[in-house]
Amino acid sequence: MIKHTVMYKLKDSSPEACEKAKEMLMSMSGKVEQLKSIYVGIDTLRSERSFDLILDCVFEDLEGLRSYKSHPYHASTVKPYMHSVFEKSVSVDSEF
Repeated sequence: MIKHTVMYKLKDSSPEACEKAKEMLMSMSGKVEQLKSIYVGIDTLRSERSFDLILDCVFEDLEGLRSYKSHPYHASTVKPYMHSVFEKSVSVDSEF
């Protein structure tokens, strides 16, 4: 199993902007068949070093992760939206 984790620092970190980004990320559930599970959380602490959102996805294997990255819904809808609203992101892909 592969866990894909991304943290986002949004340009606008208002609760409304965070919720809209969360909804966009969660919209992949049921549309991107490679996803075994998806979780999106909004930061509650809101400290200076905090990121605003976390995306955790689980895939069966590396091939699932690779095909997710080019999936039409992810690549043409979710990714362009997220690139328009975040100022910084970091990610980790790990096997478990």
